[in-house]
Amino acid sequence: MRKLKSSDRGAIGVLISILLGFGVLLGMGAIVIDTGFLYEERAELQNGADAGALAVAQGCAKGASTCLVNKANYFANHNARDGVSTVDKVCGFDGNGVLSSCGSSSGTMIDCPAKPSSGTKYVDVHTSTQTSGGGTLLPPAFARTLAGNGSYAGSRVHACARATWGPPKTATTIALTISWCEWSTATAGGTVYGPTPPATPPPSVHQVLKLHTTSGTGCPGGPSGADGPGEFGWVDDADHDCSVLINNNTYSSDTGTSPGKDCKTALAAAWSSRQPVWLPIYTKVSGTGTGGTYSLSGFAGFVITGYCLSGSKQDDWLVKTTCKNSPTDSDKWIGGYFVQGLIPATGTIGGPDLGVRIVQLTG
Repeated sequence: MRKLKSSDRGAIGVLISILLGFGVLLGMGAIVIDTGFLYEERAELQNGADAGALAVAQGCAKGASTCLVNKANYFANHNARDGVSTVDKVCGFDGNGVLSSCGSSSGTMIDCPAKPSSGTKYVDVHTSTQTSGGGTLLPPAFARTLAGNGSYAGSRVHACARATWGPPKTATTIALTISWCEWSTATAGGTVYGPTPPATPPPSVHQVLKLHTTSGTGCPGGPSGADGPGEFGWVDDADHDCSVLINNNTYSSDTGTSPGKDCKTALAAAWSSRQPVWLPIYTKVSGTGTGGTYSLSGFAGFVITGYCLSGSKQDDWLVKTTCKNSPTDSDKWIGGYFVQGLIPATGTIGGPDLGVRIVQLTG
């Protein structure tokens, strides 16, 4: 590489002096630094809008009493470096009249998309700059130093996020399933649920899911083919973690009444925590035994209060039933009650409403 001669160094020095004299380098530095501040502000506002939209959507998905628009302010402020942001508007459609309707989208990058299809439940959270001093403009660092720019007061930055919610079409659940007719009978067609934990339910909501019994099928009604002979409720635990692998709305059965090691652990954890598990609900079974295939209807929430299974049992803490005082000792059952709730995982919205919701950022 050719070394610079002293005359070359002198020429560069003169060039830098000229650029500084005309303010070119200073102007470039001001643009770079101030633009960086704008991008950082935009990122903070977007994070706050995202978090606020998810928080409001999660509340609205549970019902009108928990659909609280002020949650957006909390999360918008806590995602800002100076602890404050402006929440200009929270709007959408929640089905209960809590959220105000959104206007038309401007179509710009800083705005939310156009309204979703009619009936879609969603919330839009619009945020913008606010400083700790109460101002609404992001003050410049160096822009005022440029010639003719002394009156520049700064820029207001905007962001918007959208979250939607609804019954899931796909989700990851425990490897235990029941038929749609059994769910419908237990919930009176999706109208009767127990209270969401940690509230203590009345014994009247208690249900017993029969996995294998000598005293009847447990679910004589429902669509044709909705009960499979020899299908005792367990499904194929492909990943050995007591979860369901659902592909093209179908999943495979597993034979026997005894849960595997991982499902025993999952059952015990659900029983002790008193938190719901999420069950896939089927409407049709083709084949029998290990060749059986369930057709997915949707997902339901169920709080396990006790169970009596081969090699695994816990007394029912709600109705005080034990395996010894079951109707018959050969019954294999799981006791509990159905609840409405949010699946705390990713999935796809679009399934039938069986009391379970999922929330997603969509804009």
